[in-house]
Amino acid sequence: MSTPKELLLSVLRREPADRVPWVPFAGVHAGKLTGKSAAEVLTDADALYDALMEVDRLYKPDGQPVLFDLQIEAEILGCELVWSEDSPPSVKTHPLADTMAVPCICTAPKPTDGRLPMALDVMRRMKASVGDTTALYGLICGPFTLASHLRGNDIFMDMYDDEDYVKDLLRYCMECGRAVADMYIGAGMDVVAMVDPLVSQISADHFEMFLHEPYSTLFAHIREAGVCSSFFVCGDATRNIEAMCGTAPDCIAVDENIDLPAAKRITDRYNIAICGNIPLTSIMLHGTQQDNMKYVIELMDSVDDKRNLIIAPGCDMPYNVPVENAIAVAQAVLQPDSVREMLKNYVAVADDIEIDLPDYAHLQKPLVEVFTLDSATCAACAYMMGAADAAKKIYGEKIDLVEYKYTVKENIARCKKIGVQHLPSMYINGELKFSSLIPPKAELYRTIDEAFSK
Repeated sequence: MSTPKELLLSVLRREPADRVPWVPFAGVHAGKLTGKSAAEVLTDADALYDALMEVDRLYKPDGQPVLFDLQIEAEILGCELVWSEDSPPSVKTHPLADTMAVPCICTAPKPTDGRLPMALDVMRRMKASVGDTTALYGLICGPFTLASHLRGNDIFMDMYDDEDYVKDLLRYCMECGRAVADMYIGAGMDVVAMVDPLVSQISADHFEMFLHEPYSTLFAHIREAGVCSSFFVCGDATRNIEAMCGTAPDCIAVDENIDLPAAKRITDRYNIAICGNIPLTSIMLHGTQQDNMKYVIELMDSVDDKRNLIIAPGCDMPYNVPVENAIAVAQAVLQPDSVREMLKNYVAVADDIEIDLPDYAHLQKPLVEVFTLDSATCAACAYMMGAADAAKKIYGEKIDLVEYKYTVKENIARCKKIGVQHLPSMYINGELKFSSLIPPKAELYRTIDEAFSK
């Protein structure tokens, strides 16, 4: 009988496995298990280690990340962060916002920089404690999201205005990722995951133009080091799944915005594993134990060929996910037949939340509504909201702006009522204008201007 680690690595290597494995992406949520805040587990080695050991004990994972924080590299490279008690930090400032410069490769992260000493220490301790039975993940901020952290929202306009600059900046960010990957591999990580939420915000043509080469280089480098790789994307990256496969990772991880069975048909053609995609808020945060078990069973049953499949949350689990819900997921993965029997007569109870939508036909001024997972924790959502905030600064009181975070139960009901399909999305006067695609400034402002005449 294989160990959980051997099981997961078998799937990542596309070898036969006894069952479908599961990986709880319990980043800041790990702190909830030991009564520590998100900030504490992301800055204190002992707090992080103790929390991770609880994840391993309670959730019986086949694999788990040591740290889920896409701002570690950005902080080292000069971005100021905003810290939270129940979520990862977010980027506040962008050092390249006012200059189209590419930093010297000599500034790439080193093992002594920022919070890397803490991360590497905990990786080694986890390797010694559970590394024989649990596959450990080292998560790295992907090149495009890191470039966005450094440059800010202007990176999306740069892709049209100065292709060479974007390629040079991405090459630098790729080298930063390669440097951190070497550190994590040296600390004993079994899987190196490149996490790039903003991949969902660009077209397939732009992916091929700007990201194919950096990612192909990174995954080849990780493969040469003898460890497995994963390409982690958030949001509706449907249009880019095949392009992501073309960079040859061992696995692609997706969230609830992706039709997993459809995506798996693509990844199977490339013999690449797929990982996902339990909804973070509607199921894990706000659902019952039975809701979580039911979702996982139906997810596994939705694919005919269960090879190359890993069950996981769609992204970093929210801090306040009830412990019993994550345990329920583990139970459903580990004992699917008995859970199916338990769920035979279960019917989910619908939330009866009444939502009053604005009278869009009689607004006094344009209304910009941004629907996000949470702009404080989701990078793609942060940049969508950043574009809206920039527009608000230009138009001032001439427009109204509101964000609806999916972490709030009422906003889940609002999304259903208005018909939101993908997050993040931007509506203007009740009409969908930008779905999982961050608009260039000129296009957003033109769309707002058009709303004045209606």
